Amino acid sequence: MTVIDHAAELTPAIAEKVGCHYFPPQEYEIGREQIREFARSVHDEHPAHRFEAAAAELGYDTLIAPVTFVSVIGTRLLPELFEHLLIGYAVSDVLHTDQQILLRRPLQVGDRLSSDLCLESFRRSSGTDVMVTSNTVTDPAGIDVIITRTTFVARTGGHTEPAIAAALHNLMRS
Repeated sequence: MTVIDHAAELTPAIAEKVGCHYFPPQEYEIGREQIREFARSVHDEHPAHRFEAAAAELGYDTLIAPVTFVSVIGTRLLPELFEHLLIGYAVSDVLHTDQQILLRRPLQVGDRLSSDLCLESFRRSSGTDVMVTSNTVTDPAGIDVIITRTTFVARTGGHTEPAIAAALHNLMRS
């Protein structure tokens, strides 16, 4: 488990990554039951998330996912984000403080999506590290489907409670 002990040493490593992109090698394919399960879990009762006929009435060939389904993709990519861009931090070291989602079209069953992760900015202020990342999600034709922007905050030189760090580590592995 990574704990930030030497904040001064961490700044150059992450500052060098500002503007860098990481392209995870695997695509993410959206399944019918994933959409249904996610819609149930967030209590989104819109029929286009459950029934093909309802989606067809809206002009779609198959089920469409709730807007927040993009969080499923983002959660899957968290380990890679921290390994390749937010170097020196762990999920347990940061607080997710802001999220913006630009949806170009609804996600649908059968979508095969790729991601472009980018560290857009890093700054240190008053003992706090503020990092902004983006994830541009594209379809096989390279067309942007969703762009997310996320702000993370970490205390410079902070330590994570070991029990919390272990719980988050185990959660990310499941």
